[in-house]
Amino acid sequence: MIGIFIMFLILFRNIKISLIGVMPNFIAAFFILGIIGLAEIPLDMMTITIAAITIGIAVDNSIHYIYRFREELAKIKDYNKTLKYCHSTVGVAILNTSVTIVFGFSILVLSNFIPTIYFGIFTGLAMLFAMISVLTLLPSLILVFKPFKV
Repeated sequence: MIGIFIMFLILFRNIKISLIGVMPNFIAAFFILGIIGLAEIPLDMMTITIAAITIGIAVDNSIHYIYRFREELAKIKDYNKTLKYCHSTVGVAILNTSVTIVFGFSILVLSNFIPTIYFGIFTGLAMLFAMISVLTLLPSLILVFKPFKV
């Protein structure tokens, strides 16, 4: 997570937005690892890879959303209107991409190999949760902390 924070810091040159951008990724990864732990599923190569994939895709979604928000806020100059615009453009793209990924990984449930089934189920759940956190928590944090100058 520190590495992702540093990457956000280099990309956006803003400590506030870097902290805001890391939050959905942090929550999604720890949520899915928490479920795996509660289900007492051992951490092996397949299950630990789920966290890496979740973080990678959630970071990508966060970057897309933050970048679009910053670009549109410079034009619109109103946080609430920018949020609505971003949800109707990049939000829809994030939704479509994430749902496609969830369905793609759900195919692995048809495997006969238990670790592959776990991988499909938990990666799909992780992507779903990452999408929800990027489309709900991220915009909420942006509205509350207002990290960009209008």
